[in-house]
Amino acid sequence: MKKTFTINISGTVFNIEDDAYEKLQNYILKLKQHFGTGEEGNEIVSDIEARISELFSEKSDDKKTVVTISWVDEVIEIMGSPEDIMGADTEEIEEPISAKRKRRLYRDPDRRVIGGVCGGLGAYFNMDPVILRIIFVVLFFVTSGAGLLAYLILWIAVPKALNTSQRLEMRGQEVTVSNIEKSIKEEVIEVKESFNKLKESDGYNKGKQGVSQFGEFVYTFFKVILKIFVVIIGVILILSGFFGLLGFISSLIVGHSFVSGWPMVWSPELHMPGFLNQFVSTGSVTAGIIAIALLVGIPLLAMLFIGTKLVFRYKSNNSMIALSMIGVWFIALIGLVAISAGQVGNFRSQTSLSNSESIDCGSCQTLYLELADENKWDDYSDLNWDINEFKVVLIDGEERLVGETSLDIEKSSTDNFIVVIKKRSRGKSNSDAKDNIQDIIYSYTLNDSTIFFDPYFLISEDGQWRDQNVDIIVKVPEGKTVYLGDDMDEIIRDIDNVSNTWDGDMIGKFWQMNPEGLTLKEWDD
Repeated sequence: MKKTFTINISGTVFNIEDDAYEKLQNYILKLKQHFGTGEEGNEIVSDIEARISELFSEKSDDKKTVVTISWVDEVIEIMGSPEDIMGADTEEIEEPISAKRKRRLYRDPDRRVIGGVCGGLGAYFNMDPVILRIIFVVLFFVTSGAGLLAYLILWIAVPKALNTSQRLEMRGQEVTVSNIEKSIKEEVIEVKESFNKLKESDGYNKGKQGVSQFGEFVYTFFKVILKIFVVIIGVILILSGFFGLLGFISSLIVGHSFVSGWPMVWSPELHMPGFLNQFVSTGSVTAGIIAIALLVGIPLLAMLFIGTKLVFRYKSNNSMIALSMIGVWFIALIGLVAISAGQVGNFRSQTSLSNSESIDCGSCQTLYLELADENKWDDYSDLNWDINEFKVVLIDGEERLVGETSLDIEKSSTDNFIVVIKKRSRGKSNSDAKDNIQDIIYSYTLNDSTIFFDPYFLISEDGQWRDQNVDIIVKVPEGKTVYLGDDMDEIIRDIDNVSNTWDGDMIGKFWQMNPEGLTLKEWDD
């Protein structure tokens, strides 16, 4: 008993004996070696395998039929032996001993105009397809459309010749290895000739020239657009760099500059030396100004330089200029970081100082809390520098720091109203922080049973910002009342009360200190 294998030939599964399998495998291997592994060779071998599969299928009754070596011999006899194929270059091959196959009707995809029906009929009857097309057109008019119906039926019913084997059958040629090879090579030659004719035609040359001209136009168009865009960017950089430098220099040196209101100007009212004097120790101001000038000025100069290069396209040693600017900028950055690190020590320690004053208002039961007249602050020019509830104003031509105060209400441990002013500040040490507290200037005035609180405190002329703060605490004895004036919402900060009333809703009302806390009073004593 012989062994059998299951193999797949061109998508069809067969059972084959071992000796038949070996002979068939050697046959196909020799064909692959002869035709090569190129695209054309693979197509030839693929069509040969499709024809072999077809021949085996014709001989098989069912799927259980086994392919024997005699079947393989018959297939080789029909298709042609490898030795005959390999000798085809020197002498003409004798046709294999087999009856010519009958023609089969297929639709010819290579000669189709619509569906390839006329091309297939022409190959079947060995006629020119043009004659058949004329016949169908005549039948269409003579039979009132019946010719079109016949064409459509043939289009649907007749299969299309998909491979070389079917194309050979369509022409009545035997499907052998030599015929498959010949047909595929003829197709390749025909395609090459068609392509060469296309390349040599006037239409192709004109089309190629048109595409080239269109591509040149598109290239030129986008090149012009890019140049315009680069010039626009250059102009923007020039304007930004110029006005930025103008505004920065005017702020650094002049202060209130004549360029106020110009577009793209660096806050002309910002006087940089005066600004730094509020924070930095006097000996470090000059070095800090130089570092800031370089850190801000170099990028603005770079914008101006790049903008002029883009607009005017002059030649320069870009690398040397760029490296020099970058080097100086990094030196300035390191210097500013060093100065800043040195100034951090000015905030190392924090201390506070409280001053209590008992309010002498006789036997008054209600103390009225009002905000002092703010008109005097309107005379000061606000420079709009807001730093941690601080701002800088001009008082008599001098830049002064002004801080916001905060007021709270607590229960007094005595029978008298007490006002506590708590001042806080930072410094290099506790003693330095205490000295900075002495620079805080704050006052309030008492008129009978009414206290007028200033909304701000000042830092003395020689003082600097050291995170100073002023907290006001009004202590109310139990059973007595305070009244919050309508403007007190400027300085009150989250006053605890029994009803948990928001600060903004506490103003304009009387509040009595009860054992449980500050309570809204509905009437005045």
